[in-house]
Amino acid sequence: MSIFNGKKAVQYIFFEMLPSFILGLLVFISIILMFQVLRLTEFALVHGVAIKVIAQIIGFVIISLLPVLFPMALLFSVLLTYGRLSQDSEIVAMKASGLPMGTLLLPALVLATLVGIISAQMSFNIAPWGNRQFEVLYSRLASTKAGAVIKEGTFSDSFFNMVVYANKVDSNKGQLEKVFIYDEKSGDVPLTIIAKEGEIIPDPVNPGHEVLLRLKSGEIHRQAQNHTKISFDTYDVRFSTPLNIQEREKSPQSLTLQEVRGRLKEDLSKDPELERTLRTEFHKRIAITVLCLVFAMIGVGLGTTTNRRAAKAGGMILCIGLIIFYWVLYIAAEGMARGGSAPVALAIWAPNVIFAILGVRALQKNWN
Repeated sequence: MSIFNGKKAVQYIFFEMLPSFILGLLVFISIILMFQVLRLTEFALVHGVAIKVIAQIIGFVIISLLPVLFPMALLFSVLLTYGRLSQDSEIVAMKASGLPMGTLLLPALVLATLVGIISAQMSFNIAPWGNRQFEVLYSRLASTKAGAVIKEGTFSDSFFNMVVYANKVDSNKGQLEKVFIYDEKSGDVPLTIIAKEGEIIPDPVNPGHEVLLRLKSGEIHRQAQNHTKISFDTYDVRFSTPLNIQEREKSPQSLTLQEVRGRLKEDLSKDPELERTLRTEFHKRIAITVLCLVFAMIGVGLGTTTNRRAAKAGGMILCIGLIIFYWVLYIAAEGMARGGSAPVALAIWAPNVIFAILGVRALQKNWN
């Protein structure tokens, strides 16, 4: 019998998978957001960020992670659907009616292809945009309330690119006690500033872009050929960042696939680490797209095992186990690629190849 026979069976299985796919996507989005709760709570309580801005942050985070969530939701959908069909003996009935395994595999491959196309568009263009918007918004919020950046009793290097330490911090009033500042970008020689007290005064006209740090009862140390020490009663330091945060250089994760290709065509021989990072980004985005087809094969192969008990619970546990196994392999492979201990293409594609082999083996066991 031809693989394209059994049209009704193909449609039936395909439309059975769609609700499970949407459910799986919502489940994994919820799991991801659970890990962001602490950061979002900090924005709301410490920085006083409005609910509307929190919603924007959530939206950008979800958009940037959708290319990764699509294959996971697909595996969830295929395992659950084919597991239920096996539990209800519908797979046995379809095979008994003369439908080949290829026909049963076809709906999963069709859904995987559609999801892969959407995932590719997300990964190549839309997700980098979402990640970039998150970077811009996070930078703006991080500097809007500058006092919140400085943690009490902790060296902080995110205060206008300086290292700042304060023994006590009142972020609401912007008051600091026993302040230590190390500024290595103040000319050719770094400055070390020590003060008993400090006050952060944000500019009401350009909040988050200009800050006045007023220090009291302190000393400035400058070490060149000779050590220079200056004592002061009051010392004002004005800091500023570019008003247009959009002008800041994009991270590799915020580059579209076309931009990554363009950067790779440049002469990066002086920065091999950046070249490896860009090549990793390039192969990673294509590999995540192809992963949809790989997960579809594994899902059908494991899901069509007949007489499975507790298919729904077993399918969910199996799905989580496979996802964890894949991402452990993937994180290790990406680390090797970025570190230069293995060729980038080989490292990034190795988890896909391993899982493709597992998928083919699982399908062989259930083939006619």
